[in-house]
Formats: sequence, structure tokens, C-alpha cells
Amino acid sequence: MNQDEFISNLETEIKISKLSYYTLRNYLDSNKKLLIYSNKQPIEINQQDIKIFLANRMNNKSSSSTILFLSAIKFAFSSLLNKDPTADIKRPKNEKKIPIVLTRKEVYDLIKNSETNKNKLILQLLYSSGLRVSEIVKIKPIDLDFSENIGWVREGKGKKDRFIIISKKLSDKLEKFIKKNSDWNYVFSKNKPLTTRNIQKIVKKISKKAGIKKEVHPHTFRHSYATHLLEDGVDIRKIQVLLGHSSLTTTQIYAHVSNTELKKITNPLDKI
Repeated sequence: MNQDEFISNLETEIKISKLSYYTLRNYLDSNKKLLIYSNKQPIEINQQDIKIFLANRMNNKSSSSTILFLSAIKFAFSSLLNKDPTADIKRPKNEKKIPIVLTRKEVYDLIKNSETNKNKLILQLLYSSGLRVSEIVKIKPIDLDFSENIGWVREGKGKKDRFIIISKKLSDKLEKFIKKNSDWNYVFSKNKPLTTRNIQKIVKKISKKAGIKKEVHPHTFRHSYATHLLEDGVDIRKIQVLLGHSSLTTTQIYAHVSNTELKKITNPLDKI
């Protein structure tokens, strides 16, 4: 099996396994890079080839990037060649970074500085629902129920459906927008989903215009949504369901981000 056949067969295996488009893209990309760099046929790849690649091509990458790369190689070689050249390679510990969260004023400023109604609705829905960028581009009018101010994510991360809530303030505006574009297959696009890159560019442009100093991405709205719900006293288990987290541990990071109660503590120096 040469390199081209290996990549083609890998694509087939990923699709049969019903993995997401992003997993498909990342797994194919990782294996292509390894094969090109090593200049070997797949059957010749060994543990040392992978270590050399990691040392020379991924030394400055994050732990999560390295873990993803090793998962991609393991899946490919286990599935196609019945071997795992990553077996004895130590995985780095995943970095547990505290996510960047916007203040409510910053969310308001971003929405206010949106140049088009469509862009404004995209930002409002990201913040109102905690949607991932990969989910908002695929959401369809049929997935939203404006009479109840709710919606559903169909086959989100992990191929799971989940329930979302929509702001009452946003519901009427979004319904009018959809009626105006009644021939669109998706809420924000006509024939095929917007690219996630498109949404990222929109957020970056608006963030710059609004003068936000923090590094803002579409996912920042999801972090802010969860943190603000927690600050408002919403039970963390309910937030877990709304975000679609399999484990409560994932959701608990927002307990570390939310510092509303800590801000109320009187500093001991101020009592002297």
C-alpha cells in the first residue's frame, strides 16, 4: 500500500466510523504530513519516525495538538495496518487553560458594532445559546421553535442531539430574518453551510472595531454564556446539559472562571 492508497483508504475508514468532518480533516492532514516528512511508505513507518516528526515539526505546538496528532496516527495505522507505532510514545498532559471570558459590557459592545443585521444575529445566537461555531453554521430554520424560544442541535459534537434555549429578545428578530430569507436551507446561508472560517473572520473584524483587547473567537461567546449563567445562579448541571458536555468535569472549569463572589470579599488590607 503506497502513500496515496493509504490516505484514500484512511478517508474511507473515517467515513465508515461516522467521525466528524473536523476529525476527518485533522486525521488526514496529520497522516499526510508524517508520510511526506518521513519520505517512507506507510508499512515502513516506525516509532522513531514519529518521535523525529514530533521533535522537529511539533516542538512548539500545544499539548492538545500533539495528542490529536498521535490519535490520528494511531487510528490510521491500527485500522489499516493492524499496528500502532505510537503505543510506547508518552502523551503530554493536556493543558487546562482557563478560558477567556467576555464581560457583559464587552458582549454588548461586540453586538452593537456588528455592521450587518445578519452578523448581529450570528453573535447574538452564539451568546444566547452557547452554540459551537461548527453548530451555528449548520443550524436550520426547522431546528428552532420560536413559540417556545428553544431549539435543537442536530448531531453536534460526538454525534449527539441537544436542546438549546434562545433569548426572547432575539427570538422575534431571528424569526423575521428567517421569514425574509424563506428560501434558505440554513438559518444563515442559502444552499450550503457557511464555513467556520467565515464566522471566525466576522468575529475578529467586529472585535477589532469594538476595541476589545482580549483575543476573541466564536468559542469565546460559548465560554461567556456558560460563565454568565453560573454567575446568575444557574445550577452547573443544567449548564452541562445546555453545553452538551458528557462530563460535569468539563463544565466545572467555569466555576474557576466565574469570580463574582470572590470580588465581594473585602481585602484584609482595607480593614486596617
